Amino acid sequence: MRNRWWMVCLAVILGLSLFTGVLAKGPSEEKRNQKLELGIEVLLKEKKYLIKGKRVGLITNPTGVDQRLNSVVDLFYNDPDVQLVALYGPEHGVRGSAQAGEYVPFYIDEKTGLPVYSLYGPTKKPTPEMLKGVDVLLFDIQDVGTRFYTYIYTMAYAMEAAKENNIPFIVLDRPNPLGGTKVEGPVLDPKYSSFVGMYPIPLRHGMTVGELALLFNKEFGIGADVTVVKMKGWKRSMDYDDTGLQWVLPSPNMPTLDTAFVYPGAALFEGTNVSEGRGTTKPFELIGAPFIDSVELAEKLNALHLPGVIFRPASFTPTFSKYSGKLAHGVQIHVTNRQAFKPVETGLAMVKTIHDIYPDQFAFSNENSQGISYFDQLIGNGWVRQAIADGMTVGEMKQKWEKDIEAFMKIRKKYLLYW
Repeated sequence: MRNRWWMVCLAVILGLSLFTGVLAKGPSEEKRNQKLELGIEVLLKEKKYLIKGKRVGLITNPTGVDQRLNSVVDLFYNDPDVQLVALYGPEHGVRGSAQAGEYVPFYIDEKTGLPVYSLYGPTKKPTPEMLKGVDVLLFDIQDVGTRFYTYIYTMAYAMEAAKENNIPFIVLDRPNPLGGTKVEGPVLDPKYSSFVGMYPIPLRHGMTVGELALLFNKEFGIGADVTVVKMKGWKRSMDYDDTGLQWVLPSPNMPTLDTAFVYPGAALFEGTNVSEGRGTTKPFELIGAPFIDSVELAEKLNALHLPGVIFRPASFTPTFSKYSGKLAHGVQIHVTNRQAFKPVETGLAMVKTIHDIYPDQFAFSNENSQGISYFDQLIGNGWVRQAIADGMTVGEMKQKWEKDIEAFMKIRKKYLLYW
């Protein structure tokens, strides 16, 4: 009887283990088995004719890798059919060694001996001298799906230079890590155009870099000879976890996919005197300042019942950037449901809540000579900052930008490459 009891228990335990194992590993196995080919892989496998026999200039950074994490720089340099002659680095550089806002001058790449030109700092657009001897210009960088992430404007400037110098421009496409279905936030007012928002697109655009290149080229008059090497196997419903790809930091303060999901809203704090978590291990997930009561703020934010997110009281001491070496108090953003989560509305709700609780301590960044603050450039207009000061709700703000979103969606539809 005892032996039979132990046999039954063992069977139950084994059954539960197998069942929970399936639950734990089933979706990830499914994701790993999906057949995805990145633009770089499609190019080298099927479309090498686009670059064969031509002198190639490459705009890339550490995210320019294949699925085995081989650098596109090394793949091209070691391929006898490819003549790689020059490298171009966006913000943070080709090897990703520079911090945000740090100028990366011209240098020689130690591994390849190739010249590396900076496209961040005094020269954001390749000059004719930089393009001398280049027959075709390629772009291969992982974007994060947010309007104010600067790599897409490095691409736009390079497209302009390609047009002016009669050089074909090729985009090796990559996934939008936030997926390709959701579009959110105000469309940029052209009066507030800057390097953190050049064109009238929403804050969360829901497009790949290849799709953006086609839209920029046609809708905003660049007129370059643009070819997009499409991915295979990517669908708009996928976020980055669904692809099975490894996450490579697109920039030093974008360490994880969780960071990318909160970034469209949390980065608005860059335009305020509240820390956006730079200088911590959780940039953009940690938000705070010395004058904030973390428990009070978490309670106020959780009382809003924002979809797909909860807030935990948190304190942190940044090692650089705002409040470096000083104790700050605030919250950590915990996304509980990515599909329901609305990063832009969440970020605005956080800015408004801190503004309302601490009206004497909270401040937006200073205005420039045109009356424009950095917050205005990030959000893409001047009216949101005023609306927060006037007590407008986030829901009312959303209603105000919905018509612009609807108009953009009609334009966007013409340039979608995936379904």
